[in-house]
Amino acid sequence: MTTDPSTPESRPEETTQSEINDLVWRACDTFRGTIDPGQYKDYILVALFLKYLTDLRDDKREQYSAKYNGDERRIERAMSRERFVLPPDSDFHYLKSKRDAKNLGEEFNMVLERIEDANKQKLDGVFRNIDFNSEANLGEKPDRNARLQHLIDDFCGKDGKPPLDLRPSRLGVRDVIGDAYEFLIGKFAADSGKKGGEFYTPGEVAQVLAKLVQPKSGDRICDPCCGSASLLIRAAREVGSEDFALFGQEANGSTWALARMNMFLHGIDGARIERGDTIRNPRLLENDALMRFDAVVANPPFSLDKWGQDEAKNDPHGRFTRGLPPKSKGDYAFLSHMVETLVHGEGRAAVVVEKV
Repeated sequence: MTTDPSTPESRPEETTQSEINDLVWRACDTFRGTIDPGQYKDYILVALFLKYLTDLRDDKREQYSAKYNGDERRIERAMSRERFVLPPDSDFHYLKSKRDAKNLGEEFNMVLERIEDANKQKLDGVFRNIDFNSEANLGEKPDRNARLQHLIDDFCGKDGKPPLDLRPSRLGVRDVIGDAYEFLIGKFAADSGKKGGEFYTPGEVAQVLAKLVQPKSGDRICDPCCGSASLLIRAAREVGSEDFALFGQEANGSTWALARMNMFLHGIDGARIERGDTIRNPRLLENDALMRFDAVVANPPFSLDKWGQDEAKNDPHGRFTRGLPPKSKGDYAFLSHMVETLVHGEGRAAVVVEKV
C-alpha cells in the first residue's frame, strides 16, 4: 500500500494544533497570578506574533537557499518579495541574544519599532500601544527583566524544553498559527470575565452569526466593533473562497492592534481595520459617506451609557432618523449604524444584543 505523503498521518514530525495551543498557554505562566490577564495578554500575543514572523522568515530563507543553491543575491531578491520584512537585529534570535541585557524591555520595544517601520503598509501603528518597558504593567526593572527573560525562554526553549517551532514547514496546516492566536484570545477573554466580551466573541456564537448572514463570493463584510476580529474572520471562512473584502473598526487601541495581527496571521492582508469610536467617529467612509456592506456581523458592547447621544443629535450621516436611542442603551445606536451601512434591499446583518 502506498502512503500519500501529503496526509497528516504520514507527517508525524508536524506540530499539531493542540501541541501549539498547549505550548503557548504554558507560556502564560510567566505572568499568570501576578498580573491581570487584561494586561499580560498583549505581551504574550505580541511575543507569539514576533516568534511566528521569525520562524516564517527562517523557513522561507531555508527554502530559497535550497532552491538557489545558496546564491545570496537571489535569496535576498526572493525574500524582498515576501509579505513582510524583518530588519537586521529585529527578530526573536536577537532578543534571545539580549536575554541578559539590563534594558531588556527597551530592547523589545526597539525591535517592534524597527519591524513596524519596515512594514508600514501592513503593521503601521500596530505596536504603538504595547510597552515592554512599562513599570506599571510589568513591575520595576529587576522584576520586569525577569518576566521578559522567562518569556523569551518559554518561546525559545531552555532547561531541556524544546523551542516553540512555528515554521510553516513544521506546522503543515495553513491557519494553525491563526487558530492558536484565536485560542489564546479566547482563553484570555474567559479569564477576564465579563470584560473579555470587549475583545472576543465565543467561537460557537461567532459561527452562528457568520452562518446567519450567508456570506458569498464578492461580498463586502463588516464588523463595526470588531474587537480582535475573530468574528470577522469567521464570517470570511463562510464564503468558501478568497473573493471577499473585510472591513472593521475598533475603539480600543490594543484590541485594534490584536485585530491587525490576527488578520495578518490568517493571511488576510487586504482587510481594512480602522481605529476609532464607531458611533462618534465612523472611519469606514467612501466620498465622506458611510460605506455600504453586503453582510454585517457584530457583538457590540452592551448598554453603553456614554455612547454619544449628544453628538448623535446632529449626526452628519443621518443614522438616527428613526429615533434617538436613550442615553443608557448604546445597543440601539450600534443597530442604527449597522442598518444605515447595509446595501439597500440586499444587505444582511447578524448582531448579538443584550436582552432588555
